[in-house]
Amino acid sequence: MRLDKFLVDCGIGSRNEIKKLLKTKQVLVNGEISTLAKQQIDEQNDHVTINGQTLTHEKFVYYLLNKPQGVISATQDEYHTTVLDLLDETARHKDVFPVGRLDIDTHGLLLLTNNGQLAHAMLSPKKHVDKCYQAKIDGVMTQDDVQAFAQGIVLKDFTCQPAQLTILSTSKKENTSLVQITIKEGKFHQIKRMVKACGKTVTDLQRLSMGPLQLDPNLALGDYRRLTPKEITSLDIFNVAL
Repeated sequence: MRLDKFLVDCGIGSRNEIKKLLKTKQVLVNGEISTLAKQQIDEQNDHVTINGQTLTHEKFVYYLLNKPQGVISATQDEYHTTVLDLLDETARHKDVFPVGRLDIDTHGLLLLTNNGQLAHAMLSPKKHVDKCYQAKIDGVMTQDDVQAFAQGIVLKDFTCQPAQLTILSTSKKENTSLVQITIKEGKFHQIKRMVKACGKTVTDLQRLSMGPLQLDPNLALGDYRRLTPKEITSLDIFNVAL
C-alpha cells in the first residue's frame, strides 16, 4: 500500500495535507523519516508514526448515530444539516455514508460506514433485514390492524411484505396509540403510509434497530459513537469483509 493512502485511511488528512506532513518530515516508517507519498509499506507490519503517535491502519469505520429530527440522511446538502455534519473529521476523510435513509422528521438509529459491501448487503431486499420502529399514533390501533400488517398492507403502488405490529398502549380518551412496527423493507414513507392505510396517522417515528444493531439508550439525539468490537462481529451474518 502507498504511504499516502495509508495515512488517508488513518484519518490523518487529505492527500494534499499529507504531502505537507511528508515534506516537513513529520512521518516516520520503522523509525526512519519518509518524505515519499508513493513509498510502499506493509500496512499490517510496518511501524508508522506521525509526531510520535503510532498509527493503526483502519480500512473500514462504523458509526452508530442517534439521528435527530430536522437532519437529512445525506452526505451533503445546500440547505439542511446532514448526518455527516454531525460526525467527526475521520468520518469525512473516510467518506462514510448512511446505510439507508431516515426521513427528515424521523429520528433514531442510523448506521454510517464506508463499507459499501456491507451497506449493499444490509439494504438488499433478498436479505430481509428487520428494521424495528416505535411510533406514536393519532388514532387507536386495533387487533384488526395487527392482522392487516401481518397479512401485508396493500398500498396504491405496491403490497407490503408481512410486518409485525405490536400495540404497546392505547388511549381512547386521547385517541392515541404507542406501537412498535417491524418491517423487512424500507420504501419511502412506508410506515407512515401503512398506518395511514389503517385510517390513522403517525405523529412521531423512531428507529430502534436495524438487523443486529440496537439504538444505544445512552446516546442523546445528535450524538454518535463508533461500533464496539462486539457490534462489528454481529455484522458477520452478512458474510462480507469487515
